[in-house]
Amino acid sequence: MAYNAALDAVYNHYLTTYTPKTTQYDTHKKSELRSIYNSIVKLNKESPLYLLDSSTESREFAVGLKENARALHNTIASLGGLEEEAMLGKKAAYSTRDDLVSASYVGKNNEYGSVPSYEIEIKALASNQVNLGTFLPSGGKIELEPDAYSFDVTVNDLSYEFQYNVREGESNYDLQRRLSRLISNADIGITADILEDGRGNSSLRLISTSSGLKNNKDYIFKISDDKTGKRAGTVDYLGLSFMSRVPSNAEFVLDGELQSASSNHFTIDKIFEVTLNGISKDSAETATIGLKTDLDSLTENVDNLINGYNSFIQTAAEYVESHPRSGRLINEMGHICRHYQPELENIGFSFEKNEHLTLNDDTFRHSLLKDENRTLFSTIKDFTNSILRKIDQISLDPMEYVDKKLVAYKNPGGRNLAAPYMTSNYSGMLFSSYC
Repeated sequence: MAYNAALDAVYNHYLTTYTPKTTQYDTHKKSELRSIYNSIVKLNKESPLYLLDSSTESREFAVGLKENARALHNTIASLGGLEEEAMLGKKAAYSTRDDLVSASYVGKNNEYGSVPSYEIEIKALASNQVNLGTFLPSGGKIELEPDAYSFDVTVNDLSYEFQYNVREGESNYDLQRRLSRLISNADIGITADILEDGRGNSSLRLISTSSGLKNNKDYIFKISDDKTGKRAGTVDYLGLSFMSRVPSNAEFVLDGELQSASSNHFTIDKIFEVTLNGISKDSAETATIGLKTDLDSLTENVDNLINGYNSFIQTAAEYVESHPRSGRLINEMGHICRHYQPELENIGFSFEKNEHLTLNDDTFRHSLLKDENRTLFSTIKDFTNSILRKIDQISLDPMEYVDKKLVAYKNPGGRNLAAPYMTSNYSGMLFSSYC
């Protein structure tokens, strides 16, 4: 049990610190995992023995470098896929009124038939629930007897009990602040903060992270201490059960048909993913959602590729002073760019001194319109493939860029076996604070 608890702590720390957002591109087929395993085995057979810098800074650098490489890999994957034919082929959506609704295309590029456009009028946005507590004198002493208290919060038919102690001489603000941290850190779909009225009073405010109404209920969460395990009284004293804003659904007219949604973010016919941003003033104020042309889609994909690349370079540059090998990584990425520089400059790419890239969209579109043999498009794909191979190499062995001392080479004439502890140099850093 202790071992499993340690594993849980490691993975939770890793996911919340380095990978706050996972995507569909973080899942893999068995064949992909097998390929990664075989690459690790091959790397271990040939790699010399090193003595690594085990400082906290080096651990953070290696883990951060791997995650930055993963992020750029996922960016490329999201632009159509990693296969040669699909790469940079993602279709892009447009909205004629981004202030009303923004859209992205989530359909499949190989679907037959034309993709329809939609006209949408937004009548109301979905709202979340807000409970606003009673404003109490912040510095005033709590008018509750010192004891163990609790209250129950029901969210989506799940009930959570919060237990805490009221201490002798504690102020209203002290209790509000403790409960704010307790509720927010519980991660049950509610965030809590403290409002002050500027006259020395404060209130505990609870806000649901979700919006809209579901299952014919007129609330998202409910708070009570009628049947709680410890002493009751806090809910009435702090006024936590008062709902200052009732949750509501979004209402919109889609191609002449009135519809509703519990969130401002939803999909239309599994083709477009939309986010409602504003309310139409009248029925004449509508937005049209549709697909951009292939040329506009490619331009947007290349812009996103460049943004992802620049973000990777910028993050690596932040470590140059503390980890000189990060400068080597930047130079290697720059060498890849310079290999394709003449061709890319002809179609609107610019190469900055700090190894960043920029793109002139107009030059890019004009160049591709004249590219009858699609040779320029092939160059862009070759450049993207080279970047992809490099970041996959970084993901496989981020320790290549960590300060280390060479201890011994493998026997060049012998039969070398895989060294299982080579990969432990990286994975062990995740456990160093728990073992």
